[in-house]
Amino acid sequence: MVSYDLGGAALKCLLRYIPDETGERVSERGRYKKLDFYEAYEILRTHRPDYLQDVHVVPKGDIKEILRPERWLPVIAKREEKVKTIYQLLGTHIPRERVGITGSFLCGLNGETSDMDFVIYGLKYFNRAREVIKDACDKGFITKITEGMWRYIYQKRKPELRYEEFIAHELRKNHRGAIGNTYFDILYVRDTAELQQLDRRDYEAGERAGYRLITAGVKDASFSFDSPAIYELEHPEIDKILSFTHTYAGQAAAGETIEARGMIEKTEDETRLVVGTTREAKGEWIRSLSLLSTGKESKFFKFF
Repeated sequence: MVSYDLGGAALKCLLRYIPDETGERVSERGRYKKLDFYEAYEILRTHRPDYLQDVHVVPKGDIKEILRPERWLPVIAKREEKVKTIYQLLGTHIPRERVGITGSFLCGLNGETSDMDFVIYGLKYFNRAREVIKDACDKGFITKITEGMWRYIYQKRKPELRYEEFIAHELRKNHRGAIGNTYFDILYVRDTAELQQLDRRDYEAGERAGYRLITAGVKDASFSFDSPAIYELEHPEIDKILSFTHTYAGQAAAGETIEARGMIEKTEDETRLVVGTTREAKGEWIRSLSLLSTGKESKFFKFF
């Protein structure tokens, strides 16, 4: 799934694996092939065109099983030592039922080079987990991301930022670390109480009005690690930024000045800038001008 269940008849998803006798990923259910973003669309366009909308939308009646991250993490931790290490670290400081795992590890299709994607339920616990990761990295309990790993992540994300800018933003997020040569990150998911604050309009497309580059002040970034990441703005025309790419989650804090380019969308209630209208968000970005003006961009090499 790539969105919260908003109570409709279908769920927004993203096809990542299909059964394939020659596939490189193996689980107890058989061999699977991992699909890239555009390949998944082509397969659905051929076999299930009714699933294709802005993302892949699957009727709930067609779903046979939902793998819940928090339920499967204890099971996966028993067989995956690196998963166990991070699970024990996080579980020492926040309730274990607030921690889960997603991605290839959740469906048992992880390979030797797979990264670990943990989810944290609740904003309070997510921010606490970020503190735990930073402290563990500083004390050497887990490994800081190496420059080689950062280069790999940068190439994987393909952001519209220079490498130095990308690193300057990423280093302060404190949501990544490594165990040996395997890196992990943590993802924020709203808990039950925070779901009550969710604005359904943020998940409904508005009327597109072309691309625009803006400079604005960030009024509120409380849900900047959510999906979509939400930035409430101080701007004469644009009310908020919605970022649908994880690259720009947590990109700016309240009180900072940002530069952003994306698609203008207008609804009956607001005008917003949408970043991440395509998988790689070509021509779209968010950068904190406040962060870059502090000189962090030129000083990041000392972290390696």
